[in-house]
Amino acid sequence: MGNLTRFNRLFDDAFLNDFFMPTERRMGNKFPAIDVHETDNKYLVNVDLPGVKKEDIHVSIENGILTVKGETKTEEKEEKDGKLIRQERHTGSYMRQFTVGEDVAPDAIDAKFENGVLSLELKKVETREPKKLEIKVN
Repeated sequence: MGNLTRFNRLFDDAFLNDFFMPTERRMGNKFPAIDVHETDNKYLVNVDLPGVKKEDIHVSIENGILTVKGETKTEEKEEKDGKLIRQERHTGSYMRQFTVGEDVAPDAIDAKFENGVLSLELKKVETREPKKLEIKVN
């Protein structure tokens, strides 16, 4: 059982529930939907990015923060028969950030983009249990 599952079952504490919770999510009034799955040796994160081109997606990790940035552009086209009366599809830039645990190897993250879904594979590394050290008081 992974850290996320174990801690969420043992404690219902807002501090512990922050693992893989968004630190920021922006996309106008909307933000890309995600799914996070955990296995024994990795986390799988799928981010829905319909209409986004591969070259407009940027993924990075720094100080335990996973950042997904992207942009969709407005299609400039001349309306010959009528006019656009409603537009619900988002255009512009967005960013979504997640806090990841110490068990994620920052240099071993794979990303694929297919059919409007960004798939991230975050490999786990062994974490050391904190050592308890008794200090003598003089």
